[in-house]
Amino acid sequence: MHEAIILAGGKGTRLRSVIDNTPKPMAKVNGVPFLEILLNQLIDNKMDRVILSVGYMADAIINYFGLKYKNLEICYSIEHQPLGTGGAIKQSLGLLKSRCALVLNGDTYVDMDYKKLFEQYSQNKRPILGVTFISDVSRYGSVEVSQGQLVGFKEKGSEGQGLISTGVYLLDKDILNDFEVNRIFSFENDFLQKFYERITFDINESKGKFIDIGIPEDYFYAQNYLKNES
Repeated sequence: MHEAIILAGGKGTRLRSVIDNTPKPMAKVNGVPFLEILLNQLIDNKMDRVILSVGYMADAIINYFGLKYKNLEICYSIEHQPLGTGGAIKQSLGLLKSRCALVLNGDTYVDMDYKKLFEQYSQNKRPILGVTFISDVSRYGSVEVSQGQLVGFKEKGSEGQGLISTGVYLLDKDILNDFEVNRIFSFENDFLQKFYERITFDINESKGKFIDIGIPEDYFYAQNYLKNES
């Protein structure tokens, strides 16, 4: 069984002016909720089950998708208070039926062959970080890679081209068990950037589309960028 976790609990504060009273993953792209585009992508990549980590306006998502979307089984991990990306991932990992899961952000589209991440993981059972190359890393910060593995980070604000994290991971369900983390924490800032020297992350680089709809400019751009994905 191939499973995925989508972090879909965000408020979308920076999008309030354009999406009104709607959770960010449900923002319409060409008339279709962005989250629906992500679920279709998972189906295309032969996923069997998805855990939607929901918080803000969770009922809007649950009522729309229910427990099954097409042939994809849906389970919900509900944040009764914001847990941060790390806390949300940890809670969701506890609901897995299989050994590992693909992890995605509910506001980001990455054109990546997710099936190949599972194949890569099966070879050595190491966690995987998805990255992509962009011309200006200042909004995101960048990652440093050597011999196909994560070796460091550069903070946001550094200009120039480079590799950035796409927020896509392939994680073992027990990956967080042996580390001291708070119940509420950021996966990237409080775990990945803190402990990457203690746990080897392999890299998988996407050569395709990457878009983060978190700000109005990119949300509007997505209407055209993803017109064939709706």
